[in-house]
Parts: sequence; C-alpha cells; structure tokens
Amino acid sequence: MRFLFIHQNCPGQYKHLVQHLRQDPKNEIVFISKPNGNTVKGITRYDYTLHREANPKTHHYLIPAEQAVLHGQGVARCLLQLKEKGWVPDIICAHPGWGEALFVKDVFPDVPLLGFFEFFYRATGADCDFDPEYANTMDDIFRLRLKNTTNLLSLDACDWGMSPTFWQRSVHPEVYKNRISVVHDGVDTDLLVPQPEGRIVLPNGTALTAKDEIVTFVSRNLEPYRGFHVYMKALEEMCRRRPNAHFLVVGGDDVSYGRRRPDGRSYREALLETVKLDPDRVHFTGRVGYDVFVKILQVSSAHVYLTYPFVLSWSMMEAMSAGCLVIGSATQPVQEVIEDGVNGLLVDFFSPTDIADKVDAVFAHPDRMAALRVKARETIIERYDLKRICLPAQLGLIDTLIKGGTPAIDLRQAMQRVTA
Repeated sequence: MRFLFIHQNCPGQYKHLVQHLRQDPKNEIVFISKPNGNTVKGITRYDYTLHREANPKTHHYLIPAEQAVLHGQGVARCLLQLKEKGWVPDIICAHPGWGEALFVKDVFPDVPLLGFFEFFYRATGADCDFDPEYANTMDDIFRLRLKNTTNLLSLDACDWGMSPTFWQRSVHPEVYKNRISVVHDGVDTDLLVPQPEGRIVLPNGTALTAKDEIVTFVSRNLEPYRGFHVYMKALEEMCRRRPNAHFLVVGGDDVSYGRRRPDGRSYREALLETVKLDPDRVHFTGRVGYDVFVKILQVSSAHVYLTYPFVLSWSMMEAMSAGCLVIGSATQPVQEVIEDGVNGLLVDFFSPTDIADKVDAVFAHPDRMAALRVKARETIIERYDLKRICLPAQLGLIDTLIKGGTPAIDLRQAMQRVTA
C-alpha cells in the first residue's frame, strides 16, 4: 500500500500510525511537512516552505485564511512533484488545521482523503465564552467566525474525518458530523505504567520518590486555556496548607492556545508577582524530555489537570495510564473520560479552594485513593489503549476508506466488540 501523510510538524498525531505501517516492507510511506528536524526511519519525506508570508495589510480577520492558502499551495507543489513521478497514494491522511489539505483533492481527486479534525471554533458553548477573566470582544467573535474558513473548506473537501473524542466531534457543524469517526490517537499503556518505587532527581538536586507528597501540573505551555492562572492561586493555598508537599509544574512560557499577554510577558512571569510561593518546594521545570515526563507522572501523588472546553490534552490520559490520581476540571472534554469519585476527582475550574480541598482529600485518604488510581488506568486500557484499541481502529478506518466503504462513527466501540 501507498500511504501519504500531511502534517506541518511531522509526525504529529500520526507518530504511532506511521511507526506501525513502516514495519511492513510492502508499504510505501511519504510524509509532507514543514522543516522541523524530526526524522522517521523508513519514510520518504518532502518538506515545503511558504513562498511568502501573509500580507500584513490584509484584514486581520482574513490573515489566518491567507496563511492557510499559502500552506495549501506549499503542499500542493509537493503533491504535483509526486504526481509527475507517477506516485499515486492509496490514501491520504492530513491535518487540515493549517490549510495543508485545501488543494489535495484538486491534485488527487480519486484518492480518499481522511482529515484529522481536532476542533471547530464557536462563539458560545466552548472555549470562547468560557472564562470571564479573559473575555472576548465582538471583534474577537467576528474574527472567530472567519477563523473557521479553513475548517469549513477542509470539511467539505475531505472524504471522511476523525476526531479524538466525542466532545471534539460535537463542536463541528451538524451537516458534517455524519462523516467524522471518533477514535483517539491512543495511549501507550505498556510504557506509561505505575511505578511504586518511582524516583526522580530535580536539576537543583532535590530527590523525590512516589512516597513523598508530590502534586503535579503539566501543560505544553503555562497559559489560561489550561487553567494555569487558576492553578497558581490554588498553588499558593496548597503551599500554605501542605508544608511537606513538593509541587512540580511542567510547561513552557510560550502560548499554544489563546492570546498572548499584551505586555509581552509570559503568564508565569506575570502571575508569580500575584502569589506567595515557597521556592524550595515549588519547582518550575520548563519543558522536559518525554522520559523525564513519565518519571514525573510516576512519582505524582495528585495530578491537577485543568482545561477550557477545548482540545483534550494527551498528558491527562497519559497520567491516568501511569496510575496518577487526576484532579480534573469539570469541563466537557475531561468529563468524557473522568467520572468523579470513580476514576478520578472533578473540580470547579474557577475554584482554587476546590482544587486545594481535593488535594487535601487525597493525602487524607489512608492509601491516597488507590482504588481510583487503579480504575483510572483500567479506563485508559479499556477505551484508549494504543496497541489494542486505537491503532487497530485507525487501521480499520483507513482500510474501509481504501475499499470504498462507509466507516462506523464510534470506532473504539466497534473494536471493543471485535476483541471481546
């Protein structure tokens, strides 16, 4: 089979899928991406660049759309090279978020195109109107409607779509939902396992083990979309209440989602001026390597995960697989996975006191709520396991599209029936 993947940050969400497909020498895999230094053995890679940036004089509502067209053109040039060489894929998998899928069907009209649809922006009922501390203006709302231009064009162009969760599928327009299957990227539960004897040594020399009081918070970048501003207030309260606890805060100072501060400072820098923390027990690690990230989860006593109603982070589910007691925000993406008091604890996103109370409850429990930790891992194994559930479901979806069939919507459930 010939597989073509398109993602500006190769391999992105296709990491595990590509790794599996390349094990079969009969498969030919081509990946189109922007230059990023990532290499994947066994694939042919085409890098594209933009021939120019969006014109700064373009109306600011339309700059993202113009940028998407430029990305689409860059990909199209690679596609035309492939076509000129006589290389025609059996299926194309693309993340449409940056416009890379816009012109795929114009070059390969007869090849099925499977889009990875993470999110569709809404003025109400999702992230936009959620947080009064960072309220949106009417100008933001107007801009948001135009921001969906690329999403809409890609939804129309793709033969089928996939979303990682039902919540993320639910925000897409009703007319397209019947062409979007739900299947998660998958969690490697064989790698992310509990480690009762876990130990980590921090850069300052502090050695911590799973027997210590350790509260963890992880986000790619420390920003409001992941509740960092609320967590900092909770952190001040937890420092006061728990004099023996250590707090590991993992994440960078950039912005992945939402707006930057108008003063150019990071949210961490600004928020540190508003709270009183113990610098000997609060450890801002910055971004860490994946092996360190896993060790941090394995020593965690309580893992706090907060998010707007938005894309669900891999880290929350990885934490559950590693046996963490996750204290998550009672927002739709989290509630799809965590049931309060069953496989984790839910808190009011906006309440630092509620967060601190739940952390206290974990440490007050004789075994730090071991039953919830076990159930958390079971949830991930039963519903989101990479090798046994999600990867077979993704492969089945691709196979169905290649054969011209109609995939199921709930692919995870379909796989559970097959393997039962």
